[in-house]
Amino acid sequence: MTKHKTLIVIVYAPALVGNDRRALAVVHGMEKALPGLRLEWRLSKGGRPIALPQRDAWLAENTVDGGFPIVCNGDASYPVTVNGGERPGLLSPGGQAQFEVYAELPLDKPVIAAAAAVLEGVAEGARALWGRATPDDAAGDIAYQTAPTLQGPPSPRRGLPALKLFEHIRSPEIPYYLGWLNYWSAAAARAIGFPDPARDAELLSRSRRTATGGWVVQLTDAPLDLDNPAHLDALKRAYERFPEIGGRAAP
Repeated sequence: MTKHKTLIVIVYAPALVGNDRRALAVVHGMEKALPGLRLEWRLSKGGRPIALPQRDAWLAENTVDGGFPIVCNGDASYPVTVNGGERPGLLSPGGQAQFEVYAELPLDKPVIAAAAAVLEGVAEGARALWGRATPDDAAGDIAYQTAPTLQGPPSPRRGLPALKLFEHIRSPEIPYYLGWLNYWSAAAARAIGFPDPARDAELLSRSRRTATGGWVVQLTDAPLDLDNPAHLDALKRAYERFPEIGGRAAP
């Protein structure tokens, strides 16, 4: 069987507090970004979709312990899912707990066309500091930049730079790594020095400003494919341009 490619969206935001409605805003943001998408099902313990006639009320009631359970589109042949959880302070920059949202969508033409809007909808709904959307194949390679091993430090693939573990990055505004599409809040953009009109003309040609003053920055026209030398070079150039990403800049 052929494994279908997926787009993985992940964003990091300040931890949920009290009667926080950001989980609902994330779901609404995804639905607005992708025409026809309705995330009105939950999953049983066995993974079977169960309809949620009162989805918004259910989601509000089940946003607990810093996150929310998986909601999906109920279509096993075309699965779209999103959920959120709390990343504990011990594993986060500055010892500050974070709200981590994770979504998966099929990597097809409609999703590719809407990918920037989907990332923006999830990130702005979560009030994220930063995030990214990347095809699963490239995301696997990028994970090796930070993945600790029993033998010691990370072992990056393809000549990509090694990145610090999340908890060793000095500030939650600093992105941990890059992706195909990158969401940088206004605070994250300031932290990494974006944009510099003289240095970022190419990136700005594939960037858009968000309603909150953040940015969605696209590294390559087509979804990131690290088997493509031009795409790999674009990713490496972006890391060179922003040494703060991944905590690589000298303090």
